[in-house]
Amino acid sequence: MTASAPDFKGRTVLILGGDGFCGWPTALRFSSLGANVAILDNESRRQIDAELKVRSLTMISSLPERILAWAGESGNHMGLFRFDLATDYPALRNLLAELQPDIIVHFAEQRSAPYSMRSSEGARYSIDNNVRVTHNLLAALAETGLDPHLIHLGTIGVYGYANAGLQLPEGYLRVTAHGPDGRDVKKEIVYPGKPDSVYHLTKVLDQQLFAFYNQYYGLRITDLHQGVVWGTQTAETRRNPHLVNRFDHDPIFGTVVNRFIVQAIDGTPLTVYGSGEQARAFIHIRDMLTCITLAAETPPEPGERVRIVNQYSEICTLNALAARVSALTGAKIDYLKNPRREPEDNEFEVSRTILTSLGFEPNTFEDILAAEIADITDILATQSPDKSEFLKPGI
Repeated sequence: MTASAPDFKGRTVLILGGDGFCGWPTALRFSSLGANVAILDNESRRQIDAELKVRSLTMISSLPERILAWAGESGNHMGLFRFDLATDYPALRNLLAELQPDIIVHFAEQRSAPYSMRSSEGARYSIDNNVRVTHNLLAALAETGLDPHLIHLGTIGVYGYANAGLQLPEGYLRVTAHGPDGRDVKKEIVYPGKPDSVYHLTKVLDQQLFAFYNQYYGLRITDLHQGVVWGTQTAETRRNPHLVNRFDHDPIFGTVVNRFIVQAIDGTPLTVYGSGEQARAFIHIRDMLTCITLAAETPPEPGERVRIVNQYSEICTLNALAARVSALTGAKIDYLKNPRREPEDNEFEVSRTILTSLGFEPNTFEDILAAEIADITDILATQSPDKSEFLKPGI
């Protein structure tokens, strides 16, 4: 990690989706580093909780209460704007012209693969929201002529999880094509996407939108292909109970790490789907914040193509993760028929050259999983959430 904290004093940072699991701690981090932060959020994530009849394990204050609590703790005030990015283009264009942000961090997309696959409604919402939000943002930047650094939280799942037979590159693949005269033509192309869900498909479509607007309008864009985010609290969210971050524990938005932790604490066997040899990339939320600020400190140069960065801390199979949680808690492990259409085992070697070159030093499960389990144990000791929806097998 960087030797000293980055300084964003005097810079305006707009966080799209700033009320969410990743967006809220990102807003706090940039504010703590001196930036003038504004949050834009239509609170759709909270509406989905109501639709699913679930809630975060942690008790989440309203967004205005969160912002007020942060002002009281830090003395820093954050702007708050509420409208739908997918449907209110004039409001977005006017907001950009008013704020003229130096950095835009884009989290404003439906983020759950299971949600996108649970019904035709979930699939249609994921496409309608995610693609329209991204395109509206790009179109508004082109129309206003602004030149912020746009940082987008994508997913490492755009590569797909079938065995590729090679180390997955940072977004671009070197290929050799054969010209009509027999010449070998060497090119670099965006790695062909192979999404395993409608959610992942939206991120593949985002890549094409970014490439087009970068080429034709010169927009400076960093697309972070991120692994599964785990963990709950950060240095900033710990400062006040009203700042606490989400901990999703339902089968739609709760990640496998969250599922294992809550099952272990509850005395329920850890549910591993299929063989357990599925390999995935993981990153703790504290590392996510480090990576985003590293990206923000080093924007692409004018005229540079879209910078694609693979953002993860480690790659681990579900069996290895379950074994680690079991060793820490004594939980048993149960194997269930896999409800997902995915390879039962896969090679998953992924390049991480850019972040390594910027000084990123990841935290691994070995480093901090025990502390995370202790944190969630403390939360469960003071709250009595209904875990029944989470503890049953999900998708």
